[in-house]
Amino acid sequence: MKRVWLSRNLVILTLVSLTQDAASDLLYPLLPILLTGVIGAAPLALGLIEGCAEAAAGFAKLYSGKYSDRIGRKPFVIAGYSLAGVGKALVVVATSWPLVFFGRVTDRIGKGMRSSPRDALIHDSVPKEHLGKAFGFHRSGDNLGAVIGPALALLGLAVLNDDVRAVAKWALIPALLSGLLTLFIKDSFKKPTSEKVAESKSYKIPKEIKFPIATLVAIQLTNIPDALLLLRLHQIGFTTKEVVLSYMLFSFVTMLGAYPAGLIADKLNPKLVYAIGLFAFAVGYISLGLTENHTVAIFAIIIYGLFPALTDGVGKAWIASLSPDNHRGKIQGIYQSSMNFAILGAGIWGGALWSSGAIQWPLVVAGAGAAIGAIVLLVIRPLRVQP
Repeated sequence: MKRVWLSRNLVILTLVSLTQDAASDLLYPLLPILLTGVIGAAPLALGLIEGCAEAAAGFAKLYSGKYSDRIGRKPFVIAGYSLAGVGKALVVVATSWPLVFFGRVTDRIGKGMRSSPRDALIHDSVPKEHLGKAFGFHRSGDNLGAVIGPALALLGLAVLNDDVRAVAKWALIPALLSGLLTLFIKDSFKKPTSEKVAESKSYKIPKEIKFPIATLVAIQLTNIPDALLLLRLHQIGFTTKEVVLSYMLFSFVTMLGAYPAGLIADKLNPKLVYAIGLFAFAVGYISLGLTENHTVAIFAIIIYGLFPALTDGVGKAWIASLSPDNHRGKIQGIYQSSMNFAILGAGIWGGALWSSGAIQWPLVVAGAGAAIGAIVLLVIRPLRVQP
């Protein structure tokens, strides 16, 4: 019997991600204003918090991916989404930046616990020739949540007279729903024999897989956390509602582009699609770094929205297509955790160099780095591996 690509697990996992992202992206565009405006922290604190949160997610991804190959995917998915809800609760009640730090780290540890096992479960649930399409579908649903979240934030700001903290508490409702939906996932995982566990412990990732991972991680060092981009909008005169609306527009573009990007990657070459995404990153970052004009800034946000659409799902599908079945979680964990550690570096250097000047040079430098990375990605010829 021919397996369909739109499997039950893929639909449920997409709904889980949609509701969780509605929670995350209701809260996320409010975070820079909550942290620097309400609590009074410096931009460096924002960069440090986001960078460390991504690093925490990276450590969690590294271990959850590996152990999900041995004990199953579902326990990590349930625990990860539940822990993320706890982290969000800590952020919305925080009155000092260290508690925001602790909440964001907790939230991202939850993300790290679920991400690699979830992506391995998606791979387990769909035919290999449709991986790009499946990951694109999941990313589109994920980003639909990222549109709904800011829309709810805008509604809340209007109803609650711009009370940022009160609106942030609304994020707890979709976060709870997301955790409940994970209970309906079916894990097709089969416990490996002791021989396979021993093999897994001694497994070394071949250079044919290390090469694309290392290349993408090096490029990721330019990826300053999006919270600093939202802070840039606030600095050039966007109101809180306009910042949230801009983030919703960004997520809407990503939602529209993610599924077609997966289809194209399946038919052509994921490396080409990823490189185009990096060029979109470069245009968006450089434009935001140089302009104070609101129209140009909105145009930059739209272009930048193509970056995650063309890279997030495509990158995961690319690495998944190279991974042997019994090491898929481990390799996804190494890939995704390494990307998170790169964002830590970007968050620290971006936050440290951030200024209140007319030009934000960290964004310009990051955009130039992404453009160089795109060219490198198009020029190099990665080794091929047969899983």
